[in-house]
Amino acid sequence: MKSTRAASVVAAAAIVPAVLFSSPAFAADAAAKAPVAAATAATTGASDMSEEELRVAILRIMGKPDAGPAVKAAGSKALDGTLEDMRQFLEAGQYRAREEDDRVATLKIMANAGRSVREAGDRALKGTPADVRHFLEVGQYRAREEDDRVATLKIMHEGGPAVKAAGDKALKGTPDDVRRFLETGQYEARKLDEQQKKADRKKPATGKR
Repeated sequence: MKSTRAASVVAAAAIVPAVLFSSPAFAADAAAKAPVAAATAATTGASDMSEEELRVAILRIMGKPDAGPAVKAAGSKALDGTLEDMRQFLEAGQYRAREEDDRVATLKIMANAGRSVREAGDRALKGTPADVRHFLEVGQYRAREEDDRVATLKIMHEGGPAVKAAGDKALKGTPDDVRRFLETGQYEARKLDEQQKKADRKKPATGKR
């Protein structure tokens, strides 16, 4: 039984990014046994894990692309602590840390966003952790679409015929069309309006003699 658990620990380590290991040979051996690790991680709770398994599970969480500073700091602290500290991180601490990371990420998004995004982010921060997560995964994008449409209408109001036509076409299309208008389309249309103005100025004036 002990040999089976030891093999599972080694295999699980293959999933952790290489930078978290000091031995290349260890990672290479683990890579061949990764499927066993996945099955072990899915069926073993923190209370049933050995010290090695706890460490591997924490390193996996810290190595995920979406792991923020708070999660990494909490994971590192748990690794420096006792077995109970590591179990506590897996069962509760990682989630509290993720909530903190989510709130920081929301504030960063709000800092450089339009009115709808700021309002949606503010509502999320006043709600539950699930509300904040929903904002990050869905709400911010819906709110940005609204901000993009408002920005497009303002540009159309101040623009020439080509800008107005391009903006109107974008608003009748998809959110990506609106975003494309804001990033490039408006400038291309503005050039057309400027070219038309120059052409109009070059036309000889007509009038009665």
